[in-house]
Amino acid sequence: MSPELISIIVLVAVFALATTRSVNMGALSFAAAFGVGELVADLDADGIFAGFPGDLFVVLVGVTYLFALARANGTTEWLVHAAVRLVGGRVALIPWVMFAITGVLTAIGAVSPAAVAIVAPIALSFAARYDISPLLMGAMVVHGAQGGGFSPISIYGSIVNGIVEREKLPGNEITLFLASLVVNLVIAAVVFVVCGGLKLPRHAATAPRSAGPGAAAAESAPADGDGPAPAGTPAGTPAEESATGLTPDRVATLLALVALVVAVLAFDLDAGLAAITLAALLSLFWPKDGKKAANEISWPTVLLICGVLTYIGVLQEMGTIDYAGRAVSDIGVPLLAALLLCYIGALISAFASSVGIMGALIPLAVPFLAKGDIGAVGMVAALSVSATVVDVSPFSTNGALVLAAAPDVDRDRFFRQLMVYGGVVVAVVPAVAWLVMVAPGLG
Repeated sequence: MSPELISIIVLVAVFALATTRSVNMGALSFAAAFGVGELVADLDADGIFAGFPGDLFVVLVGVTYLFALARANGTTEWLVHAAVRLVGGRVALIPWVMFAITGVLTAIGAVSPAAVAIVAPIALSFAARYDISPLLMGAMVVHGAQGGGFSPISIYGSIVNGIVEREKLPGNEITLFLASLVVNLVIAAVVFVVCGGLKLPRHAATAPRSAGPGAAAAESAPADGDGPAPAGTPAGTPAEESATGLTPDRVATLLALVALVVAVLAFDLDAGLAAITLAALLSLFWPKDGKKAANEISWPTVLLICGVLTYIGVLQEMGTIDYAGRAVSDIGVPLLAALLLCYIGALISAFASSVGIMGALIPLAVPFLAKGDIGAVGMVAALSVSATVVDVSPFSTNGALVLAAAPDVDRDRFFRQLMVYGGVVVAVVPAVAWLVMVAPGLG
């Protein structure tokens, strides 16, 4: 049995054991990375840790730390009320506002994880406050980010268009952008309907619904400036103003959030390092909130994501990913090879870098694209969409950020929801993208 096949079997076993034995999948994945790396792939510790997602670790810790501080001092509460006022109290519009914001951010040049890191904590806090499905809100944020992700001036768009130019393939920047935008918009609309978006209030709301576990106690307690106003309290009363007014710690936190956006978008600084630096500065002035926030970092989620991605890194180091790609590209039926490449791109990207997968798979498609049997524009668009739309997976950077950012949820249940939803996307979208963009010979 080849080492590549063994590594795939071990990956399946990790999923099976984590599901049936309720063991943290990240811990199992670290063990698998050690066993397969040392015994099968003959990798040393440096080779095994080459796949450790240090940047994602810092993003998860930094962003959840900063927004835990914002929740502790009531800043997210203030932002939620501001969002409600912005849309005239129409709660049903908020998921679409979040979709649009993340779409605009990525379209103008923000990397997708950075946009999600900025928007997801606010969106998920709103979802908890107004009893909106966290899956709905998380999906709207991620699909919004991917919807704008292939504009001609975006990071993804620039990378893919550069690969196409380097491989001397026909390209169409607008088609690529619109393909991603339309697919993500359609998926967002479906999720909105399926997850109860049509039942959300369309009229001005004066009081939120349940905010999740512990909400009843929180809303029945007198407002002290750090929590929500009592349920049903009319807007403008002293309790409401205390709950949603601006205090020095909230002003400082808002300035920190603005600084995070500017650091990421204007200066292209790392979102995780910027967030954890800002959180540390706030903790110096308000240590009580800082201590509480540090305890609320989602460490089980960090272990889960980092463990799985470390094992995927071992697969990349030992050539399993290239092995699967080459096996598909050798198939003599171009349309079938194109469909399988779309599925491989979706499946692997659910656990690994979308950009890296696109950079590997597009060149693999060059031999049969050169023959003219498959339209290059359609194939590139289908591969790009398939490799990015699956970022709702809890093992991808965007999905992990959504999972870590959700307050007042059963994380195991939310993780399973994201995993099932990601699985549905992996199963359906590549086939649809292939049928619409590749089979007609677009390009």
